[in-house]
Amino acid sequence: MPVDQKRINGPDVSVPYYIYSNLNNKSDEMKYDLSKRSDKRSNNEIRKIYLRTGIVSQAKGSAYIEMGNTKVVCSVFDPREVPNKSGYCVQGEIYCEFKFAPFSCQKRKIHQQNAEEKQYSLILQRALEPSVCLNEFPNFQLDVYAMVLDNAGSSLAAAIMAASTALANAGVPMFGLVTASTIGIYDDYYLVDPTDTEETMCSAQSDNQNSLNHGIITVASLPQHNQISEVFLIGNTDVNSIIHATEMLTKANKDICPVLQQCLVKNIMKLHN
Repeated sequence: MPVDQKRINGPDVSVPYYIYSNLNNKSDEMKYDLSKRSDKRSNNEIRKIYLRTGIVSQAKGSAYIEMGNTKVVCSVFDPREVPNKSGYCVQGEIYCEFKFAPFSCQKRKIHQQNAEEKQYSLILQRALEPSVCLNEFPNFQLDVYAMVLDNAGSSLAAAIMAASTALANAGVPMFGLVTASTIGIYDDYYLVDPTDTEETMCSAQSDNQNSLNHGIITVASLPQHNQISEVFLIGNTDVNSIIHATEMLTKANKDICPVLQQCLVKNIMKLHN
């Protein structure tokens, strides 16, 4: 495979020393106080959101989102004919590519997509497809690229919202905006919009043998139509916990939707002034 001579390639296996102090030490991990979060939020409170459109000048539509320290930029390009297609497609397609920047995570990422990024790309595609009028551009596909610049937790939910806003900014016909949020479950605690440390803790097995609840749930929905477009779950949780977490995330998505709408309205007003 050809090597990019213009890029200064750092060591792909380099990791910061401090990730071993908490993440791989069970006794240190349990010192985290679940009743008091590190950023002083309540367990059902989301981080402040900053959203802006028109960031990438070469793209048809783009959006940049910040959720706390999580930073994601998304670009949408003009429709193009579906490649390697023998027949005629009545409906269009969406191609999504999710990627972590090499410097975005505590452990350095390689430039090629790994298995996690490919999985997130499919989730991003499934979350966006119900919101786009695919019948408006038959035999064509939209290219959506999401790049995580800083992964401080809930990066998939941030990418879904940035992609939905970028599609609207590109003038793509849509049924509605897609909002997404994530919740971390650890025993009887439900942490909405978890940070990367909280995600790592919720992904691990609990020491409490009487409770098997641990995991991360991401829900993408169209609040204008009260419909859920995608649910992604990792971990081991019971049905009641999933129902309760889904209700919390659905409410959070409704609260987030006006932020996306207001951002698009401000962008239109700025163009006309």
